[in-house]
Amino acid sequence: MKRIILSLVVTMLCLVPAMASAAGKVVSVSQFVEHPALDAVLKGAQDYFKDNNLDVTFNVHNAQANMATTVQIAAQIQGEQPDLVIAIATPSAQACAQKIQGTPILATAVTDHVGAGLVKSLEHPGGNVSGTSDMLPVARQLDLIREFHPELKSLGVIYNSGEANSVTLVKMLKAACDAAGIKLEEATVLNSAGIYQAAKSLVGRTEAVYLPTDNTVISALESVVKVCRQNKLPLYAADNDSVERGTIAALAFDYYKLGYQTGAMAKRILFDGADVSAMPVESLQELSLHVNMKAAEAMGVTVPESVLSRAEKVIK
Repeated sequence: MKRIILSLVVTMLCLVPAMASAAGKVVSVSQFVEHPALDAVLKGAQDYFKDNNLDVTFNVHNAQANMATTVQIAAQIQGEQPDLVIAIATPSAQACAQKIQGTPILATAVTDHVGAGLVKSLEHPGGNVSGTSDMLPVARQLDLIREFHPELKSLGVIYNSGEANSVTLVKMLKAACDAAGIKLEEATVLNSAGIYQAAKSLVGRTEAVYLPTDNTVISALESVVKVCRQNKLPLYAADNDSVERGTIAALAFDYYKLGYQTGAMAKRILFDGADVSAMPVESLQELSLHVNMKAAEAMGVTVPESVLSRAEKVIK
């Protein structure tokens, strides 16, 4: 009898780790602002857990593009003591990384994890932060714009100079423009209230406008679309969701898939025991081309057949 009891005790002890690994987890989310691309990241992460029948509760916070609020949210999340934090976009990621220690953080929809001070290197993060990058193929996106405008000599860009991700992208864009002999005209904003005037300041100075994945500008994209339609100024984006909202075209990756991939990383930390400090920052390589024919017509642009023939999605 003693042997039987001892055997049962040993068996139950062996089951404890498995039971613990299947227990529900809490994930706190800090999202910088609501717009389709960032909303798709969140949905992608949540759907990953749902699709894999994993018991996870989400505490979702949104800073509504307010830098000060990102800091307040980080403090609130620290008090929640979650099992993991998902920070969506660079300002939210920086605030969480500065405030929260000892809890794994996955920073997603971040362009430059190293430049933003989130990790020591993409291959070996070293601290409690890793995640997924949306580093853009800026040179290829410029090539797409030149397909529409082969004689392009000037290009405008609108961005928030307070967003580290945008500063990095504009530096890359300038290098690509310099190499192509194109003058880059910059219009910076501090918040969404200044976007309409920033767009108007480019009228007459540039032949087309490009928008990087700047969270402040994309959250109020319709202001830029309005100016460009009124002045027949071609407008291009760096994310496909903005094509739906009125830009002419974009060569970009799917932010939903980026969020889904972030969910897979979270699962490895929460349920498989992976160490965030040893998880390289991941990125997507697959790109898709979207075109909006109505926007092109409204801005006085003819879409080349070479672009139409390879577009994954054409909005008519």
